Amino acid sequence: MAVKTLKRAAITLFGTIAIPAMVAAQEAPLTIGMSTTPTTLDPHEDSSAPNNATSRHIWDSLINLTGTSSNAPELATEWKAVDPTHWEFKLHKDVKFHDGSEFNADDVIASLLRARDKPSQGFASYTRNIANVTAKDPLTVVIETKVPDPLLLNSVSRIRIISAACKDAPVTDFDNGKCAIGTGAYSFVSYQPGSNLTVKRNDSYFAGPSHWSNVTLRFLPDDGARLASLLSNEIDIIESLPADGMARVESSKNLQIVNGQSSRFVYMGMDVSHDVSPFLKAADGSDLGKNPLKDERVRKAMLMSINRPAIVERVMQKNGTVADQFVAEGYAGHSEKVQTVKYDPAAAKTLLAEAGYPAGFSLTLHGPSGRYVKDAEVLQAVGQMFTRIGIKTKVEVMPWSMYSEAYSKGAYSVYLGSWGVNTGETTNPTVALVATRDEKKGTGRYNGGGVSDPKIDEVLAKASSTLDEAERTPLLEELSTQTFDNLWLLPMHYENVVLGARKTVSYTPRGDKYTLAYELKPAK
Repeated sequence: MAVKTLKRAAITLFGTIAIPAMVAAQEAPLTIGMSTTPTTLDPHEDSSAPNNATSRHIWDSLINLTGTSSNAPELATEWKAVDPTHWEFKLHKDVKFHDGSEFNADDVIASLLRARDKPSQGFASYTRNIANVTAKDPLTVVIETKVPDPLLLNSVSRIRIISAACKDAPVTDFDNGKCAIGTGAYSFVSYQPGSNLTVKRNDSYFAGPSHWSNVTLRFLPDDGARLASLLSNEIDIIESLPADGMARVESSKNLQIVNGQSSRFVYMGMDVSHDVSPFLKAADGSDLGKNPLKDERVRKAMLMSINRPAIVERVMQKNGTVADQFVAEGYAGHSEKVQTVKYDPAAAKTLLAEAGYPAGFSLTLHGPSGRYVKDAEVLQAVGQMFTRIGIKTKVEVMPWSMYSEAYSKGAYSVYLGSWGVNTGETTNPTVALVATRDEKKGTGRYNGGGVSDPKIDEVLAKASSTLDEAERTPLLEELSTQTFDNLWLLPMHYENVVLGARKTVSYTPRGDKYTLAYELKPAK
């Protein structure tokens, strides 16, 4: 089959309902202030929110994951399960890449297999069950899974479809624009790593042209710089509006606050695998003979020392909700059996003593700056709370571009992490964060603490291959129970979505916290 190109489809499942027609395109530019810097434009190199949000402007997926985590058609117009391990996708016809080449099944096959087989394994959580991808004809693709996979549709929505001509291209060919060629709403103009991405409207976009002629994504992880750019009218909308800037935005005649609820779960991860952990020392600074984080009593004492309600209320200025597990009540996998751990520093000291650390110990707490809501400030607050129970804590923060790969590979003893649970259920974060790291199975890609719990792996395997919802629900709940009763992760909070914007634009926040230019509209 000849290599062809891609485009974004916009018809709902089985073609029964068309998406709303877009407002006439505007000859106006748009500038978005992103709160985090993507690490690359290669859409298969690393699955992180800033990378994935950025890539959606240039590339499409088979399925569009909406802001409410539902699956809608995109490059696939319809799909069906042929049997428990085979899914058939009908592709949108007459779709073209930005370079004019035509999209077909070859591009889908090349993209899915590239994402699955890339050495970085950034998308292993989503591709781990893909056994093979074949074409019945130029516009029909069959995905074969290793086991019945109830989340396959959600998984393929995460994988951008590139031109098959670029399947073997290195990361640099995407960053320099050579392979930054998609079927999406915008085409590549320029990319300055760490600074900005500029794209222009794809007037031939199969779902209809966007409202904005040119879009610039500016990467501004510094809260002050991001806020200043909004206040000076340099930017139309900014992510993660700093809490201390809300009053200024509210008092402005030209600006507005845009609020929403996200699915992002923030947690503290811990090295529970090494006998000697690199950033742990005895209270006097000498070497420890063993890793205290392996003791559940120590992990519980650490969580009991954190006044999470106060952090949400004061540090985050109410831009979050205290979390006790992966998902909040009402989501699939939320377990009533998970034991709530309350703030109790006195009891925490007692637990430390019982575990053999009456004098405590010392640690370095690592995390990013500008990636999550008030992340540096949250880390400083946690460090002070640890210190109060005898765990003398030093805090080190760094830019996301430096931090992201290191924490996921287990470089730190205690670290701040997060996961956008955009599937609305618990297998997704379990696969990524606490399943035993196994590159062949695609599990544990972001398991920076080295968790390896046979019970979790067993339940996850069953939940990941059970299609019947009645049978699957208790398995999803068991994943929460096993993870948080053992405190393999210390739950912190769910982030809220708070953006600042000019009153000339209108936007409905997404659960995944992506800010997408083609979903922004001129205010009526």
